Amino acid sequence: MFEEGLRLKSQFGAGNIYDFSLGNPNLPPPDRFHQVLRDTVSSCGANGHCYMPQSGFPQVCGAVAGYLTREQGVALTAGEVIMTCGAAGALNVIFKALLDPGDEVLTPSPCFAEYPFYADNHGGVLRTAPTRPDFTLDLAALAAAVTAKTKVLLINSPNNPTGQVYSEASLLALGELLRSKSRDLGRTIFLVSDEPYRKIVYDGTTVPSIFKAYQQSIVATSYSKDLSIAGERIGFAAVHPQARYKAEIMGAMALAIRILGFVNAPALMQRVVAELQGASVDVQAYKRKRDLLCSGLSEAGYEFRVPDGAFYLFPRAPIEDDVAFVRELQQERILTVPGSGFGAPGHIRIAYCVDDQTIVDALPGFRRVMDKLRPKEEE
Repeated sequence: MFEEGLRLKSQFGAGNIYDFSLGNPNLPPPDRFHQVLRDTVSSCGANGHCYMPQSGFPQVCGAVAGYLTREQGVALTAGEVIMTCGAAGALNVIFKALLDPGDEVLTPSPCFAEYPFYADNHGGVLRTAPTRPDFTLDLAALAAAVTAKTKVLLINSPNNPTGQVYSEASLLALGELLRSKSRDLGRTIFLVSDEPYRKIVYDGTTVPSIFKAYQQSIVATSYSKDLSIAGERIGFAAVHPQARYKAEIMGAMALAIRILGFVNAPALMQRVVAELQGASVDVQAYKRKRDLLCSGLSEAGYEFRVPDGAFYLFPRAPIEDDVAFVRELQQERILTVPGSGFGAPGHIRIAYCVDDQTIVDALPGFRRVMDKLRPKEEE
């Protein structure tokens, strides 16, 4: 869809294409980011761009650990943090450290489209379990999907593509489920939480701590979305301080960074984000975009759940074939992504991290396609 967008923009002009296909943040980084970046460039010194310990600069890991202690409600040290090339880098490093050939990674569906490939990269197999109709966790479905090969349960909250945020009660219940299954199987099932949208939440929503829910857990995240620096490829992984195999996991992840080719997270960006712990873009701007899109699509007859976080809307298509529906939208020069790519046929994903005017200008096209394809009995 990204390449299709470039083709259409070259044909019709960028202002005439309504591209909701890619979760590429369109808000500027916080003002302080630019000042910290300038100060860091000026002060890092002649040797400031050399290799560092595989896990990252100790002072940076310490700054991240200090913030995580407050955010997760569990005391962490620099020794439980490893700086990575974004959340994708963090997940690949984690899977390389944890998975043996044939091990299974279980995740609720819908899920991010690249998860199967991350598991496959390291000899694993991605398995999915359905969520409830409102995209909350279905613990019974997850329990039924656990097998003797399950090594990791992977969650993503706020979720891409649904915008759902899993509740504290559901995470506590999930922790109890994993403890029970681990005892029954005689092996540790790890909980990995992919959290790049943690700070992008609306209407007083909070994202609970997985560290409080389950000790055998690892957080993977990035600064791509909350600081709008996706192209800088900077993030981290953090292991629960009471995790059973913490020392072995940290050592394996440090080795994995090297042998997977990530080598070190970018030195300059490590120093920058160390000074920006807790900072975020203006989340209210994303809320305004969400509300603008939801209002227009609701009036046009689309069915969806208003997302609590992230910057995606996941409406139901008016026809069974979501790919065909996406193609119909393309005729209106509107680019979206079929839900089948996320394991949820019959839906589409709309990334509303775009200019407000793009949303306004696209709404008539969304309405025309709905009017054309809506089943006659609904009219």
